[in-house]
Amino acid sequence: QVQLVESGGGLVQPGGSLRLSCAASGFTFTLYHMSWYRQAPGKERELVAVIDRAGGSTNYLDSVKGRFTISRDNTKNTVYLQMNSLKPEDTAVYYCKAVHSFGRSNYWGQGTQVTVSS
Repeated sequence: QVQLVESGGGLVQPGGSLRLSCAASGFTFTLYHMSWYRQAPGKERELVAVIDRAGGSTNYLDSVKGRFTISRDNTKNTVYLQMNSLKPEDTAVYYCKAVHSFGRSNYWGQGTQVTVSS
């Protein structure tokens, strides 16, 4: 059974930090590129960060560059999103997604809420 379970969301003040985790099971993690998306109320889901299956290449949404860092631990089947200098506009539900390196399949997690507010 494929599972992607996000954790680490919550309420944080502007300027604060959070670290999201996404634990994967039920598929061969090292064959999948991993990404984080977010969706704010009334807005479309957007790609925040992506990391290739080996962890050697990353890309980011322009508005989070220099503040967010995506990483993965292939020994733990887990992908992370370190979020620093958080802003109210970062408030959203954050989802992780696994995409097969040959595009054969993809999986979504259930999402974790991040709220940045004073």
